[in-house]
Amino acid sequence: MRASQTGLSGAHRKASPLNYDRQAVNDPQNHPDLTYGDAGSGVVRLEILLDRAHFSPGEIDGQFGDNLRVAVSGYQSARNLEKTGAADQATWQSLNADTPPVLAPYAISADDVMGPFEQISHDMMAQAKLKHLGYQSPQEEMGERFHLDPKLLAALNPGRDLTKAGEQIVVPNVQREYVLPADKVVVSKNSHTVSAFGADGMLLAQYPATMGSEHDPLPIGNWKIAGVQQNPVFHYNPAFFWDAKPKDEKAEIAAGPNNPVGVVWIALSKEHYGIHGTPEPGKIGHTESHGCIRLTNWDAEELSRMVKPGTPAILEE
Repeated sequence: MRASQTGLSGAHRKASPLNYDRQAVNDPQNHPDLTYGDAGSGVVRLEILLDRAHFSPGEIDGQFGDNLRVAVSGYQSARNLEKTGAADQATWQSLNADTPPVLAPYAISADDVMGPFEQISHDMMAQAKLKHLGYQSPQEEMGERFHLDPKLLAALNPGRDLTKAGEQIVVPNVQREYVLPADKVVVSKNSHTVSAFGADGMLLAQYPATMGSEHDPLPIGNWKIAGVQQNPVFHYNPAFFWDAKPKDEKAEIAAGPNNPVGVVWIALSKEHYGIHGTPEPGKIGHTESHGCIRLTNWDAEELSRMVKPGTPAILEE
């Protein structure tokens, strides 16, 4: 378990693991400068505000890591602030212009806990036998809906039963405003990001991404968006996977949030390549893919509403 710090009274105080103060998260005042390696309530606030501004930190986890540093830098660049990668006072002032509370009350519904929930194997042949690759728990379902690590959801709601209908909890208020259509999409190998730009060149949104490895390098070049498919069935072909098991066969993997390509497939004009979601949002930006560009499901879904067939997709170093 990773250690954390609270943001109580603006202090940088050590705390027990995953101890977060909800009042401090919602408080726009007294948050100190934050930088790489920090953790706690102020970081949670920073992540939620950046998520709402379309500069995604990936899965909100209360930890100031690489994804958050890149999100802060992207936001600063788009807002003509000094690009430090740290949450300084100028960055806080800009972000805090977004005034709605960053944590909101939420009553767990019967649908949230209805299921069915079942553990899903990483083995492709086992997945091929399932009719739907749904959520594995209510915590995972709510974590995805509210863009956060299920461990952080529990930490923000100590003593609450996250599997009980009617339970009153707090969740990140991550409802994003409408975004403009993208004039182009840029995938950066060096920064591990996917960025959407408007017709005037303005950076509209930025998302952390996992992309190709030495086995399946990112196909650098100028491509186009070929189409968008919601809730895709995944057509598994072991010939395209360097780590496929010897006994693996071609198979269709049913749709669902735990499908290997998540809830959205944004096809590129480069055959077999696309931008898509993932069943493991916590790994975005931290691992390698089989050549495609992987986002959290919620970021992939937002990007899918910004693009259309023919939108330029520039894959660069």
